Amino acid sequence: MKASESGRVNGSTVDRSTVIIKFGLSAIAVLAFIWCAPSVAAHTSVYKQVYPLSSGGKFTLDNVNGSVHVDGWDREEVEVQAIKTSADGNDDDIEKVSIEVNAHPMEVAVHTRYPHGGGGEVAVEYRVRVPYRVLLADVQTVNGSVSVRGVAATGDLRSVNGNVEVVDSSGRFSAHTTNGDIQLDLRKLADGDPMLLETVNGSVVLKLPNDAHAQLHANAMNGDFYSELPVASKYAYGRIFSGELGSGGGDINMRTVNGAIRLAMGRPSTWKEPIP
Repeated sequence: MKASESGRVNGSTVDRSTVIIKFGLSAIAVLAFIWCAPSVAAHTSVYKQVYPLSSGGKFTLDNVNGSVHVDGWDREEVEVQAIKTSADGNDDDIEKVSIEVNAHPMEVAVHTRYPHGGGGEVAVEYRVRVPYRVLLADVQTVNGSVSVRGVAATGDLRSVNGNVEVVDSSGRFSAHTTNGDIQLDLRKLADGDPMLLETVNGSVVLKLPNDAHAQLHANAMNGDFYSELPVASKYAYGRIFSGELGSGGGDINMRTVNGAIRLAMGRPSTWKEPIP
């Protein structure tokens, strides 16, 4: 016996093939609507320029929404690439956000200019190349990370909502953020001014070679301090610790409120500092 191709709905006979056809047409209509409906795609615009900067010169950059990546190279010039992205696909917003550069042989300053009361949907990601030997006097953003790689430098790096990272480099750096981690991996610790590594909600990791010398001061209010390197304790009370690394040297201050502080042994570097 063949299965019945009809059924009863509310007392009426309904042919199954009719139901299938109606369902199929409805599905096609929904798919057509989805296919034809306008979609909002992110729009981008790229700014890219090269400026002369002598070895040992000064570089600064300020951003608002977006990360900043800085890499060292063997040229006496700065390459600035800024990728502007509008999340709502509005090209007008992208055009309203401008990149302003003040360039001199010994100093290059990059500024991100947002219009008053607008441009909030536009993010700017920077990818920058600088001479190996450079002064990163002030590199900062508000919403995004700051990362530096392959330089012999001193610098001050800042974010508010994002991580701050220095890898495969040498020199002395200060790093600040509010919501994010701080990690410095230095192949060589230079002498110089005090270093300050501080965050509120995040951890601090400092990697140094085993021949580094410094006066260490650590304060982890709601976390622990741990060192893989031998540190001679000079003062310890609660979450506060001071000690001497090697034969002592410049001050390194590390602070966090909600997170841990770790002093770690640096790994062999993959970058070789160029011979002057």
